[in-house]
Amino acid sequence: MDYYNKVIESVHVRFLKGNNFKIEKPVTVSDYEESENSLILLHHGTLKFGDDQELVNEGEVLFLPKGQKIQVTFGTGAKRNEMDMEQFGDNRRKYLQSISFKDIKLSEEDCVSLVQFESKVFDVVNFFNSLDIPPFIIRFNDRIATLVEDVIKELEASYVGKERVLKSQTEVLVIELLRHILKNRLFTEELSTNSTYFKDPRLIDLFNFIKANIGGDLSNKVLAKVANVSEDYVGQYFKMLTSINPQDYIEYQRMEAAVELLRTTKKSIRDIGKEVGYKDTAYFCRRFKMMYGVPAGKMRRRESLINIQG
Repeated sequence: MDYYNKVIESVHVRFLKGNNFKIEKPVTVSDYEESENSLILLHHGTLKFGDDQELVNEGEVLFLPKGQKIQVTFGTGAKRNEMDMEQFGDNRRKYLQSISFKDIKLSEEDCVSLVQFESKVFDVVNFFNSLDIPPFIIRFNDRIATLVEDVIKELEASYVGKERVLKSQTEVLVIELLRHILKNRLFTEELSTNSTYFKDPRLIDLFNFIKANIGGDLSNKVLAKVANVSEDYVGQYFKMLTSINPQDYIEYQRMEAAVELLRTTKKSIRDIGKEVGYKDTAYFCRRFKMMYGVPAGKMRRRESLINIQG
């Protein structure tokens, strides 16, 4: 237990956004993906996920770790549209209509609440992704469902200290999520095999260095000096502890930084590519589309639309 207390102490949690949606039309998205860790509380209606279309019961919560693709069905009815995530992203408002929490409580139609948060180890590594925890239903846990509702209610209110309350509520939400996983002995293999990076400070030094120098030289030669190991060994060392080779990890972090710049700035695609370490804009655009399935410009338009809806 002391080990997991140390883990929790090292995880930085940040509330990102929340919303309530009325499901206008039933839809199945073959490769549904959220850009952040997401908790989806089903108030009324139908929510299914996975290849077997496992049913989420009303009052239960579906947890979707950041960036994991899964088949998801929103809404009740035999007639439903089927599409991929790119099509759904372009037409989201046809299927999910933003409503207030008060309206959800008065409605008998299909409705969900969505809370998104960031959880990073030492403010660097995405916590749930690094543990390789898959999407799953949080059953028989009224505490987590109530916390999701509390976050949404706070978000819609205009009280003093709102931002601070959202931060503290989201931190408690993440702790309760980890408690649920441990109490129910979920994903024990993933937890035991994918948390070794907590035990090696040299790896944490590498994470911090990569984050601080995301646009600079991050060759294995440079990483070897940071970790104080040989250039020939640094790739093996990194993969042994993280299950990913360092250059793949670096590309992922560069693309994550690019997505954040697309969301939060009006910088050109060329400037964003250079800022995250790509001198060749065409190559950056090819890699971005390969990783996310959409061009960088389209990602910017889609994220802007989602933020307007929220």
